[in-house]
Amino acid sequence: MTALSVEPAEPSGPVGPAESPVPVPARATGRGRLVLARLLAARGALVGAVVVLLLFVLAFGGPYLTPWDYAAPDFTALHQPPSAEHWFGTNGVGQDVFAQTVRGLQKSLIIGLLVALFSTVLASVVGACAGYFGGWADRALMFLVDLLLVFPSFLIITVVSSRLKSAGWIAFVLLLALFNWMITARVVRSMTLSLREREFVRAARFMGVRPLRIISRHILPNVASFLIIDATIAVGGAVVSETALSYFGFGVKAPDVSLGTLLAAGTSEAPVFPWMFYFAAGLLVLFVLAVNLVGDGLRDALDPTAGDAPRRSPRSRRSWRKQK
Repeated sequence: MTALSVEPAEPSGPVGPAESPVPVPARATGRGRLVLARLLAARGALVGAVVVLLLFVLAFGGPYLTPWDYAAPDFTALHQPPSAEHWFGTNGVGQDVFAQTVRGLQKSLIIGLLVALFSTVLASVVGACAGYFGGWADRALMFLVDLLLVFPSFLIITVVSSRLKSAGWIAFVLLLALFNWMITARVVRSMTLSLREREFVRAARFMGVRPLRIISRHILPNVASFLIIDATIAVGGAVVSETALSYFGFGVKAPDVSLGTLLAAGTSEAPVFPWMFYFAAGLLVLFVLAVNLVGDGLRDALDPTAGDAPRRSPRSRRSWRKQK
């Protein structure tokens, strides 16, 4: 919980050389160390973080590892299996599958990160404002949330995205973010309803602090742990949504590629030419699994109700008793 801090008045006389700067509060430092210790103790989260980091390195460094461009065909190698020249093989027109896979992974990761960022920011602002102000603002914002929840988002995105071909994939990102924030906003609103009655928020209100400053300085920092976890998991969900829409032809448009377009192109040929499908499918499954592991680790590390240290197993407790 964020405590209300009142800055001391500046001294009227000169500051002596013996005075030292204000130290960092021990509570904040201890909390950070506790979260870091929990993360390091969670092996699943560490493995997931390493896998996500390696996938990002592959996505953005992979194009520099191969001489082939993702759109350049090699007419002397059509439907060639993986080899020393083409690591992941080639497709029906001779395009290098490795170059296309790393390009598709890069595009899907960028879309997933942007969708998670935009939707989390929108959800935090709408939810915090609705919960703090209440009254007509709360009713209007929650009516908008309920209205967007009723709309079939998949059908709306498919209809609108087909008319925004000239706008590029940025418009596709905005469409995904527009229908991906409502549940998070409801949770933030319920948390804000509890936080606005706390002593530090009421004290800031009585001191004349503006509402927007209270929201940014006291409300949102206290829901930051939930927003971090939600944004982490939303990246994987956004990548899956982008892949599904691109699979049906409503996402990334040719000549660009994503994991969804690669899966769509390789589905029919997977029984005969499996390298056209399984490399992209394996990277997608690996990324979503790793993101979920990181999200679970962050949830346990940031949970204020969790224990300060991992519990000893019964075997370790028995050995400790024998040593005593």
